[in-house]
Amino acid sequence: MPSPDDGDLGAPDPKIVVPEEVADAVRTLIRWAGDDPDREGLLDTPARVARAWKEYARGYEEDPAVHLARTFDEVGGYDEIVLLKDIPFQSHCEHHMAPIIGKASIAYLPRDRVVGISKLARVLHGFSRRLQVQERLTAQVADCICEHLQPKGVAVVIEASHACMTARGVGTPGVMMTTSRMMGTFRSDERSRREVLALMGY
Repeated sequence: MPSPDDGDLGAPDPKIVVPEEVADAVRTLIRWAGDDPDREGLLDTPARVARAWKEYARGYEEDPAVHLARTFDEVGGYDEIVLLKDIPFQSHCEHHMAPIIGKASIAYLPRDRVVGISKLARVLHGFSRRLQVQERLTAQVADCICEHLQPKGVAVVIEASHACMTARGVGTPGVMMTTSRMMGTFRSDERSRREVLALMGY
């Protein structure tokens, strides 16, 4: 089985060409917020913001399902839960484009094949690096794994902090939102559901 990796890139590629209309849009926002986009400290900000958003939203450029294409059936008869726990991720909410920062636990009960463990994280990142709501992100990850691995069950639990709530609006820091999706045996069998949630630490 392949070694896990986080699949992350470094800083946004400085060679990315930023269209002038995108830079102008950032300048307009800076001006509307009350600052001067032509002052020294903000001169390069429009291009930096544009490149950063290319990084934040690079999930639109991939199909997360491709990471599940290569599977392995030589698992020595293993037929118990496979769990990748506390995978860190970041996203942005589609309502305010504010950060969503959290962790996900992804489990499945193999039928006859498994996938490299890093691929579960890649599926998560493929969907999280888009404008999102947490409920949809949870469902997309679970549905993708269920459809392409066809396991006996899938369980996804996501905990995240939403800056649209903690840094604005109601302004309540330290609050975590939890969402889950149970499919197959984890939905239909209470004992299996309790087992996978206990392994996840819930």
